[in-house]
Amino acid sequence: MKALKIYSILTIFLAFTFASCEKEEAADTTSPVIQLDEPEDGDELLIGAGVHFECDFSDDVMLGSYLIEIHNNFDGHSHSTTVRSGEEPFFFKKSYDLSGFRNKHEHHHDIVIPENAAPGNYHLVVYCTDEAGNQSLVAREIVLSHDAEEHHHHDHDEDGEEHEH
Repeated sequence: MKALKIYSILTIFLAFTFASCEKEEAADTTSPVIQLDEPEDGDELLIGAGVHFECDFSDDVMLGSYLIEIHNNFDGHSHSTTVRSGEEPFFFKKSYDLSGFRNKHEHHHDIVIPENAAPGNYHLVVYCTDEAGNQSLVAREIVLSHDAEEHHHHDHDEDGEEHEH
């Protein structure tokens, strides 16, 4: 009887030990993948216009959210500069929900560069966090300019075909 109790306790102990090992092995430690198509590195963006953002996000388990940040890089990243009267260094920061998706294509024109934005070098950084809290980022060097060509925007119909306007 005593041997049966010891055997039962040992069996329960081993079951919990293996179960916790399986949970530890199953923990999500892989960062999400970001494929940023637009804007490209070195793109010159028109002040006073919208920015075409196109990106694919994927994760081995489940995505959480992404954040876009644009900030100036006027002097190599100390973030100080001399701007002309009436101009302001442009700053953008907005988070978007990706909950419920493992793969998601994002295409929007939420970023609008105001007319009074100071021209110059900027960083565009996209951060993606998965459901488990793993994070990755992609950064682009962009230039804001009054002389840049306006980007042609594309609409996508229900079949996924692009239409320029």
